[in-house]
Amino acid sequence: MSSSSSGTGPQVRRGNTRQRIQDVALELFAEQGYEKTSLREIAERLEVTKAALYYHFKTKEDIIISVFEDRTRPIDELIEWAQEQPRTLETKREMLRRYSEAMVAGTQLYRFMHENQATMRELSIGETVKKRIFTLVELLRTEDGPLADQVRCVSALFTLHAGMMFLQHVDEADPEATRLAALEVATDLITRAHGGQ
Repeated sequence: MSSSSSGTGPQVRRGNTRQRIQDVALELFAEQGYEKTSLREIAERLEVTKAALYYHFKTKEDIIISVFEDRTRPIDELIEWAQEQPRTLETKREMLRRYSEAMVAGTQLYRFMHENQATMRELSIGETVKKRIFTLVELLRTEDGPLADQVRCVSALFTLHAGMMFLQHVDEADPEATRLAALEVATDLITRAHGGQ
């Protein structure tokens, strides 16, 4: 009848432990902010000991970095793909489509980043986020077009961000409709920047 201290316990199964910790940490960060959330609170929400949590992650920053690396991998893959493509309108439309879908997979993370901007600037991943955005902007931008068209290209990317961050309340029942509307506007912008109708 003694509980074994050598295992991870019945609530934490191998394989999904890392994901559960990430999900619970993001929930708590969203509820009360990154700075005000402790590892103890994350462990309590998971119903594990702090030592069990510590086995996987030593700090809150370790948790958020792991979330960031796991959930933004599709964006890194998109950048790699786009860098090998001709910089045509079709490539840029496909970039926007893929980026829009990748953002959905990382919804919780993007909300965390938006709501914890000061923290993001202090964390090591903040610089990575900035570099990634600048790389995407350069891949979407027209290299030698009029300034207004370059602004349209950059605005296309941030239109997708607006759909994810600021407009979800417009149609809470159907966030996919909001994503598709933002993608439509972003596609229109990139098309106009390339002389399209």
